[in-house]
Amino acid sequence: MEISEGSRRTTGARKWWALLGFGAAVTVAAAAGGLGVQGTSQEYADLQQPSWAPPSWLFGPVWTVLYALIAVAGWLVWRRVGFGPALWAWVVQLVLNAIWTPLFFGAGQYGLAFAEIVLMWLAIGVTVALFLRVSRPAAALMLPYWAWVTFAAALNFAIWRLNA
Repeated sequence: MEISEGSRRTTGARKWWALLGFGAAVTVAAAAGGLGVQGTSQEYADLQQPSWAPPSWLFGPVWTVLYALIAVAGWLVWRRVGFGPALWAWVVQLVLNAIWTPLFFGAGQYGLAFAEIVLMWLAIGVTVALFLRVSRPAAALMLPYWAWVTFAAALNFAIWRLNA
């Protein structure tokens, strides 16, 4: 019996190394986004914020869970179809994710950060749509992230308007 390339991708230790690779990718994106913006909780606290803004301590735990979901979702798609259009969309949204934090906190460019988060939101939507064609569980794992980015975009917009 011949093993197809798709089957080889999902067997043995390779699949677990790949999961670690997806985890590393989201870790790199998180770290890249956070470079040079250490100690932003005070900056966040000093901003004019809407009454519904969450406390700064909430962002770390939320993003930890979301990054884990993003990594597993990408890995599930990779296991099914390898690296193709769906994973390119995953990479694009992850790069946009890494860019937002330096724009918002590092540069204080709240309007530009809002425009960028709208692009990220759209890229996540494309990723979810492409993932849905390949793996419903992978698409579902991306939904909390998309919901959080929706909330973050609204918060970004409100902060931009309040601090203009």
